Amino acid sequence: MLRIRNLEAGYGKVQVLHGISIDVPKGSVVTLIGSNGAGKTTTMRAVSGMIKPTAGEITLNGIRIDGLESYAVAKRGLAHSPEGRRVFATMSVADNLLLGAFPRLTGSRPKGDVAGDLERAMELFPRLRERRNQLAGTLSGGEQQMLAMARAVMLNPEIVLLDEPSMGLAPILVEEVFRIIANLKSRGVTMLLVEQFAAAALKVADYGYVLENGRISVHGEASKLRDDPAVKAAYLGAGH
Repeated sequence: MLRIRNLEAGYGKVQVLHGISIDVPKGSVVTLIGSNGAGKTTTMRAVSGMIKPTAGEITLNGIRIDGLESYAVAKRGLAHSPEGRRVFATMSVADNLLLGAFPRLTGSRPKGDVAGDLERAMELFPRLRERRNQLAGTLSGGEQQMLAMARAVMLNPEIVLLDEPSMGLAPILVEEVFRIIANLKSRGVTMLLVEQFAAAALKVADYGYVLENGRISVHGEASKLRDDPAVKAAYLGAGH
């Protein structure tokens, strides 16, 4: 599915990632955890084409996607729910969701049943059904996060990148977000998850990577990482 090898990336002369390698098998949830500034969001941006890697290789289903523009990466089936939500504030909830299906509507991805998928997204995110005609900018932070996730799913993607889906949310909404992630997992959706709540991320994930200063320091089955003394001390303390 998604294969990252020896990836290097950064911003201008500042190198953030120093040769990281990650595998996300089809149907699995893989989480990338680490402290602020470790390079988690940079990884997601490099994979989805928001920034250009300076070295390394990224393949999706065996086809290289590193260096492609974001729209070209999306056409190949990679959806990115970015940090900060980035919904289209002056458009309705329903129109935001239909924009997620834009490559399907323009023929660059198999169209399938867009109308049916829109209704299924409303079922998965019932708060959005209640607000389908409401402007996205008037939604609460939690509702905007759900909209960003649902918009990504509307691509009918090969893989979804979720970058900090719980950021800034109240605890009860964090729980709801993770219930939705677990639901998507049960439906066979492949996901790469970056998350500040490491314990919750490792609970829902199959496999995990710990990123420190732009390098993978440890990786393994999520259940084993939860029991790793070093990981527990650094990332699974109070609040996680």
